[in-house]
Amino acid sequence: MKKFWKDVSVEERDGGWQVTLDGRAIRTQGGQQQVAPSRALADLVAGEFAAQGEEIDTRSFVFRDMVDYALDIVAKQREATVTQLLEYAQTDTLCYRADPDEPLYKRQQELWEPLVSACEATHGIRLERASGIIHRPQPEDSIAALRQRLEAEDHFSLAGLQTITSLAASLVVALAALEDQADTTALFAAANAEQDWQAELWGWDFAAEEARKAKLEAFEKAAQFLRAARG
Repeated sequence: MKKFWKDVSVEERDGGWQVTLDGRAIRTQGGQQQVAPSRALADLVAGEFAAQGEEIDTRSFVFRDMVDYALDIVAKQREATVTQLLEYAQTDTLCYRADPDEPLYKRQQELWEPLVSACEATHGIRLERASGIIHRPQPEDSIAALRQRLEAEDHFSLAGLQTITSLAASLVVALAALEDQADTTALFAAANAEQDWQAELWGWDFAAEEARKAKLEAFEKAAQFLRAARG
């Protein structure tokens, strides 16, 4: 599809910020006005439109799609979104470690335990750790506290959390990304620890390197979306 606009700008309206193309406000894919909660997030969306060449690359609209998802899906399905996030908490990757006598266990302890301990301290909860793959339920009061925490977030933050959680297979990692000084590179390294460990043992191939690069880019953009949405 050829580009059909010349000018891209951001305007304040309807209690938020909206991208306009040649003065016309854009809409979500669901047909409603696309109003972002912060100028920073609207600027990210505007940047995607401004970067288009003569031919539109629909794959490059990551931030636009995330805003659309927040407005068209999450805003209408908040309870389902929170429930889905809590399902990740029940099987959080960072809580399932190798056996203590395995070399991987030390790496997991170094990368994962500080994040799990910080999550517990921040949210006043306790999370069960386990060695192996046998499921160990998390305490009901911990899940209840996490539910209350998530329900306090707006639909833009929930959309960002959902993306990061699915990429990391960890709600602990996603909640850490909410922190003002969050180190996105370190969080991704923690989330990808087991894959990186296997690659160190057996070597990287081109397909695996490209997959990791794409996953890291998606992770970083989701974290950037989350920070921008929160102003």
